Amino acid sequence: MRAEAEQRPEVRLLMTHPGVGPVVGLAYVLTIGPITRFPRGKQVVSYLGLIPSEHTSGGHQKFGPISKQGNTMMRTLLVEAAQTAARFDEQLRRQYGRLKARKHSALAKVMVARKLAVRMYWMLRENKPYAQLYAQRPVARMQGSPSHSVVAS
Repeated sequence: MRAEAEQRPEVRLLMTHPGVGPVVGLAYVLTIGPITRFPRGKQVVSYLGLIPSEHTSGGHQKFGPISKQGNTMMRTLLVEAAQTAARFDEQLRRQYGRLKARKHSALAKVMVARKLAVRMYWMLRENKPYAQLYAQRPVARMQGSPSHSVVAS
């Protein structure tokens, strides 16, 4: 697997993201196919089955669990990779912790997997490694309440 992954420039590019190794990168590239098939990242996660199902009736909209209409193996690999990525990427870690506290850890894992799939899409679309697109920029610390925040200098 590693030898095949190293021969493909798209997979080498994806492997620059924390949590994405040769297996996940190769599976993603082979499952998605040419990245130009998808105009937006939302369509990629829909293709993979990582979007909530929807039940609409009489003007009422209710969202359910993920649709699971895509490749089961790819979804499983993305969730596993997302758990590792959340340990090494500060932004994903914060988002995972926030949702885990509000909802449930399983929902938080799927959310991170969805974000990882979109990130991988944009890495391929822009042909840029993780460091150029998602490197940690210094974040301004916020003081005060969230509704009346003041940026500290």
